[in-house]
Amino acid sequence: MRLDRKAIRRKIVPILLYPFLGIMIFVFRIMPLLWLRGFASFVGVCVYQLAGRSRERALSNLKSVYENETTPEERAMMARKVFVEMIKSFFDYIAYSNVTDKERFFSLIDVEGEEHLRAAYEKGKGVICLVPHLSSWEFAAITPPMLGYETSAASKVMKMQMLQNKMVKFRLRRGMKNISREASYTKLLDVLNKGECLILMIDQDTKVKSLFVDFMGKPAYTPIGASRLALETGAVIVPMVMTRQENDNYRFIIYPELPTVNTGNLEADLLENTQRQTKVMEEMVRTYPTQWVWMHSRWRTTPEKMAAYRKAKKELLEKTATINV
Repeated sequence: MRLDRKAIRRKIVPILLYPFLGIMIFVFRIMPLLWLRGFASFVGVCVYQLAGRSRERALSNLKSVYENETTPEERAMMARKVFVEMIKSFFDYIAYSNVTDKERFFSLIDVEGEEHLRAAYEKGKGVICLVPHLSSWEFAAITPPMLGYETSAASKVMKMQMLQNKMVKFRLRRGMKNISREASYTKLLDVLNKGECLILMIDQDTKVKSLFVDFMGKPAYTPIGASRLALETGAVIVPMVMTRQENDNYRFIIYPELPTVNTGNLEADLLENTQRQTKVMEEMVRTYPTQWVWMHSRWRTTPEKMAAYRKAKKELLEKTATINV
């Protein structure tokens, strides 16, 4: 009988990584932050050099957006900074994973524009906190509850259960309730109907219900969840983003409420609102281009691919119906 190497690897790798993860968390928590960030920068450069496929994808995405504004050397520098930022943000988050003291937490993160979140929250209709995958989005997700707002977040379950359990524990420690993206839509409605905050991210190509809107000058398959929830509940949409400051700490910027268009034409309203939300995300990315996840396949789903998929699906259904008859 042939061994299923992938199945064996899936079982063994977590067992081997668990003690390593525990050691890493312990060391990062006691290491001086300056040393940790120096180490993170070194690791980030190494990852950039070794992660060939992700590096090429980042460079390709940067070229498609900035080709007329930058040289190949400049885009390579931008991509390298992106990898360094991702590693540095992750290491920072691990180092602060046990921090629940607000004074210490906000010594790392400056908050700008909290009055916008407070005003939206006090309306009692729920707040959709629209956050991009920029800099430390994990810090971004736990900042509203650390500020005192009841908060939940919808997130995809990680493939490695060990890491998933750790991240959920770190989130709960700071008051953020985790909702699996695969969970019932009703749970998201419940959060908003209670008047609480719900963290949502719509700047990636995922398998959830989506529409094509313009992002960086190209059609991008974009989740419509925020638009649908806002239309159904009357929740207020408030964009917010975590950014890296020049002093290497963070600034959490909360923007004014983004009005929701509700004409009664559901299809048109979903498209218009999703486009408006995406435009805000684009402005954030363009403002902090070396802090966004350019290695993600943001434009993986194209209108042509989707049209071909729908055509094939339709033909299969027609064929199945004919056979059943």
